[in-house]
Amino acid sequence: MNDQLVVFDIAGTTVVDKGDINIAFRSAFENADLSVTSGDVDLVMGYEKMQAIQILNEKYHFGLSENGIKNIHAAFINEMVLFYQTNEIEPQPFALEIFEWLQSQQIKVALNTGFNRKITDAVLDNLQWKQHPFINTVVCSDEVDSGRPAPFMIQKIMKQLNISDSKKVIKVGDTEVDIHEGKNAHCGLVIGITTGAYSKTELLKYHPDFIIDSLLELKEIIQTK
Repeated sequence: MNDQLVVFDIAGTTVVDKGDINIAFRSAFENADLSVTSGDVDLVMGYEKMQAIQILNEKYHFGLSENGIKNIHAAFINEMVLFYQTNEIEPQPFALEIFEWLQSQQIKVALNTGFNRKITDAVLDNLQWKQHPFINTVVCSDEVDSGRPAPFMIQKIMKQLNISDSKKVIKVGDTEVDIHEGKNAHCGLVIGITTGAYSKTELLKYHPDFIIDSLLELKEIIQTK
């Protein structure tokens, strides 16, 4: 195998999301006496959250100021951190099994996310994934100049793990911007997964190399390349 690294998204891809992120996002807007639809929130899943708020601000012509966007973002962060600190969450089926198998094949495992570090740490603490032996590194959207669809998170991960050839990197995610991120980083494979915000029909529009319904399918894809 020539693959050296798989970069996984977190919520919806390796961690179960039962719609709680969407609820928290809409609640943050409601705190500002604004309303956005569940469907429109799904469309900005995967984006860095300040950017996601700005996209919805423009779509709905809310005319939010920079401070208004920051206030909604702060409300979202607070709600998500509280949620992850007080509710049990679960890995997606087969997530840890696939991480372990990849490590056994000398393929490194990284996570990246549209969340900032504060929310991400709450997720990792909840799952006991901090310093997990099967996860080599985690990079968040607020740790690079620009989040998805820019390639900077993947590039930062590659630098941290001393991987120079992006063609030996596989990106796996459940949203449009996951797919664009992988393509912008020139990953060898870009894989969409249907366990999160987007259905197979929706993912097909963005032409990933594969669409899978379970993380377990990743093993066969890698073995048969």
